[in-house]
Amino acid sequence: MTRYEPAIDLAAVAAIDMHVHVDQDDHGHSALPHDLDAAALRYFGSSEGWPKLDAVAAHYRERNMAAVVFSVDAETRLGHAPVSSSEIAEGAARNNDVLIPFGSVDPHRANAVDLVDRLLTEHGVRGFKFHPTVQGFDPGEERFYPLYEKIQDAGVPALFHTGQTGIGAGLPGGRGLRLGLSNPILLDGVAADFPDLQIIMAHPSVPWQEEALSVATHKHNTWIDLSGWSPKYFPKELVRYANSVIKDRVLFGSDFPLITPDRWLKDAETAELFKPEVLPAILKDNAVRLLGLAG
Repeated sequence: MTRYEPAIDLAAVAAIDMHVHVDQDDHGHSALPHDLDAAALRYFGSSEGWPKLDAVAAHYRERNMAAVVFSVDAETRLGHAPVSSSEIAEGAARNNDVLIPFGSVDPHRANAVDLVDRLLTEHGVRGFKFHPTVQGFDPGEERFYPLYEKIQDAGVPALFHTGQTGIGAGLPGGRGLRLGLSNPILLDGVAADFPDLQIIMAHPSVPWQEEALSVATHKHNTWIDLSGWSPKYFPKELVRYANSVIKDRVLFGSDFPLITPDRWLKDAETAELFKPEVLPAILKDNAVRLLGLAG
């Protein structure tokens, strides 16, 4: 087992993509049951499927970019074994010039805190990904606080899916998945009770964009990543805040492979959304600071 340590040449890297999925392992096992897998790819109009980790690394290496990679452990809610976070960390270790691993732990597991500790100490993950809708939990419930305490003490960020999701979209009853669990206002209490925990609210949080902006404006330990949407569809208020009030806590993210970094960058340039003096921070500098990559 190789413990992850980053070896990213920050001077050579043009951007850091904060939201990249590795939802298929080296053995071909998918993070999602077949029906959810197919529905998600259909929702995003993707015919590529889920690339394996080394292919993800090659994709970003070719573009002189780095990427935060993760999957989601939702075994309790989905009844489906996850892609292993330890294997993702191992793969990131052999591609540590471009990849940064986040772990994922099903918060319903009795040994969830121990699993977080192992991923930190044994595998060197640099953050954790949660998806309240897919994992089926209210992130504001205090029974999950021991997880946040462990992550806060480690000094690494926690990334939460917020807003709409393509997972379950179009299936009967959305396959029982509840969008309301991903309302960013549920993270306000977490940010208040764990002021040193850096919380990333992933995606434009439609239909709760104003809630996300309110939390980010009030709680300066919260961040927003811009993944999952083409920039040409970003809510106007999100762009306005990204260019001003929260410009030092906004992060580039694509949601690869569902949206590619090439498409994101092209659409952002065409739409001329971000001020030239703000864009470098969004693309790289804010992530470098958040992830402690500059030492």
